[in-house]
Amino acid sequence: MPRAVVLITNHQKPKAIAALEEVRSLIDAHGTLVAEIESKDADGLPPPDEVDLVIALGGDGTILSAAHKCLTLRAPLLGVNTGKVGFMAGYELDSFRDHAQELLGDEPLIIHPVTPLHGIVKAADGSPRHGAFALNEFVVSAGPPFRMITLDISVDNNPGPSVSGDGLIVSTPLGSTAYNVSAGGPIVAPGVGAMIVTPIAAHSLSFRPIVIRSDSQVRIEISSVNAAESSGTTLIVDGQIGYQLSEGDILRVSAAKEQIEFVLDPTVSYWQTLLGKMHWASAPNASIQKHRN
Repeated sequence: MPRAVVLITNHQKPKAIAALEEVRSLIDAHGTLVAEIESKDADGLPPPDEVDLVIALGGDGTILSAAHKCLTLRAPLLGVNTGKVGFMAGYELDSFRDHAQELLGDEPLIIHPVTPLHGIVKAADGSPRHGAFALNEFVVSAGPPFRMITLDISVDNNPGPSVSGDGLIVSTPLGSTAYNVSAGGPIVAPGVGAMIVTPIAAHSLSFRPIVIRSDSQVRIEISSVNAAESSGTTLIVDGQIGYQLSEGDILRVSAAKEQIEFVLDPTVSYWQTLLGKMHWASAPNASIQKHRN
């Protein structure tokens, strides 16, 4: 039986629009297109029992948006990269074209399950304020007017450090190559049961990033904030959703019970992606070296 597919596309990306007709034609030829939606749309999803596969056409932002929808659809996610890097995409367009028949037919899929993080924010009086899932990371960002904020951290009810700086990142292994690595955190291989806690511009020489068990619970108390009417200190989820934070708020982060299944290209390993797209441990550029010499 051909697979029933939901196609999610970022219509703001010219390369995604350029590839849309071909991807749609491949789905029509080898599968069944049950819904087609724009990546920023919150509505239009069919019932979960009518979906076998979600295809996201775009870059990493599109795939993140689609992944949040997959939590509702309970269907595996296949990313087709038309972005600049597409680190999270399971397939490049050429490879998807070559393997469309088996991917959209009834051949077994190569699945990599990813456990997102679940975060809940409660006010100082214990009343719930926000709740969300993060596939990459939760970021507590200082925000305007960009003065340092102070966060008190504990892990599994064990008191930890108080950090002053521009904020804090709690990421998954998948998200370790995103904001976390830009802030000086470690790359953690997929499949490792871990979460990473990384400070952002900490006012300390000794606050280093730390990798902890995935079944831990991280508690972050917002001791001081930057207050603003419409922004200020903010909890940012996967770089897409923002919730304003207040002094005394408490964020608790733990592994979610749900999983998201990514469909991967079996001909490309994680290490190939890390070397080819992230340029992990690349040597200095030869032309620059020659110029300097």
